[in-house]
Amino acid sequence: MISRESFAGWYRNRFVWVAVILLAVSAGALVLVNRADQKTEPADLHGQIMARMRTTLEQADPGQHNHAGHSAQQAASKEKPAVICGVRVYGYEPSDVTALADVRTVYGFHLCGVAEQKRPWDVAVKLAGPVIMDMSTEPPGIQVVEATADVRFVDRLREMFPDKYEEVALKEALTESEMADQRRRYDAAAGL
Repeated sequence: MISRESFAGWYRNRFVWVAVILLAVSAGALVLVNRADQKTEPADLHGQIMARMRTTLEQADPGQHNHAGHSAQQAASKEKPAVICGVRVYGYEPSDVTALADVRTVYGFHLCGVAEQKRPWDVAVKLAGPVIMDMSTEPPGIQVVEATADVRFVDRLREMFPDKYEEVALKEALTESEMADQRRRYDAAAGL
């Protein structure tokens, strides 16, 4: 059984304990908030390359994607709509590097939608296709594969891509998870 003196001492000190507990909880919440605000780079090189590709394409003017015949309707506010991209990395050169800073060229695929307000994905201006990014420049250079009046798309792709990436570039686009993430980000940017 607890004596009256022990109970009285605990009762007086309970405010101290409550303050200590609240302080600990607040400090833990502050650490969690700070960690959530920080942008973390993916630990793996492939993830870092994808993040860099996506950021580069989303920050570039759609005209820099070198696609012909695409123009977004500018809103009356003259504010440029966001470009939301999904990417897939087919490979990179040199292929034996382990750090993003050492990657010189990336071969992949991009699908970007111009997120004009209240414009659904199905009718959005889109920019898509195999892409080569020159990572040795700042910002990275963007070169897409397009047919010309004299050269078919397949032939142009075979000219631009190394043999080991040609077939995958002709067959594969975004993964299902990358496409789902892109659509979610597009809907948010378009206010849908």
